[in-house]
Amino acid sequence: MARTVFCQKLQKEAPGLDFQLYPGEIGEKIFNNISKEAWQQWQHKQTMLINEKHLNMMDPEHRALLEEQMVGFLFENKEVEIEGYRPPEQK
Repeated sequence: MARTVFCQKLQKEAPGLDFQLYPGEIGEKIFNNISKEAWQQWQHKQTMLINEKHLNMMDPEHRALLEEQMVGFLFENKEVEIEGYRPPEQK
């Protein structure tokens, strides 16, 4: 049977992650309190951030920025803001 968690991001019971995807205390908090659905939402935002801001994951400052944005998005209900980004127009 799938493991469920009360997702802090979505505010509902939902299937949890299969294993801890992020290291340390933050990773443990994500594993215990964030659903697969919310994690997928974050992954989409993360990809946008990396691409639009040209982040280098080898740079500790860029990783710190990404972690700050992740915690804000998953636990503080903050939206990821990408300066100058506009979603594609719907046809």
